Amino acid sequence: MDKAQVKEIIAKRVAKELKDGDVVNLGIGLPTMVANYIPEGIDIILQSENGFVGLGPSPEEENVDKDLTNAGGQPVTIHQGGAFFDSAVSFGIIRGGHVDVTVLGALQVDEKGNLANWMIPGKLVPGMGGAMDLVVGAKKVIIAMTHTAKGKPKILKECTLPLTAVGQISLIITEMGVLEVTEEGLVLKEIGSEFTIEDIKAATEAEIIIAEDLKQMDV
Repeated sequence: MDKAQVKEIIAKRVAKELKDGDVVNLGIGLPTMVANYIPEGIDIILQSENGFVGLGPSPEEENVDKDLTNAGGQPVTIHQGGAFFDSAVSFGIIRGGHVDVTVLGALQVDEKGNLANWMIPGKLVPGMGGAMDLVVGAKKVIIAMTHTAKGKPKILKECTLPLTAVGQISLIITEMGVLEVTEEGLVLKEIGSEFTIEDIKAATEAEIIIAEDLKQMDV
């Protein structure tokens, strides 16, 4: 699979976790693709921390509005009935516990549900942005990311980068599978059709518990 296919698989699988009526925040990068794959008949409200609700899918190139962007500066569309507001209201929604699901990328996650998705200023990612508020304010936290980075595991026994949040991750979705964070550890619930359990174990530093009812990843 090329990078585009990998991202598409992850985004499609994440979209299946969203339920009718959910208020959902999509982080920058891969998570923004989820908006393009919302299942038919599912009505959700997408919120962007830069100040609006009612995001739609990515616009066609000829329909891009340069004044309408998500928190990552990418062009977006807005559904009828959407609303714009300032940062204070936006983070009031987040900190007030009104976001049902937040979907974020990650540099590292670990078997305790800890998240590291920012680095030292001046490096690859200058800061954590709204992620610190989102992961403690949302009812469910889904990590959408590639399983490895340049061949190195991103799912670790313990994060080595600065933490964004401790013990807040609910679910990890990669191209290899779906892992649930539990008190016992990381449980592999679904496996990608092109991978084996041995493949996943080899690409994961953390210990993995194989679910008794392990299924093929639904995309």
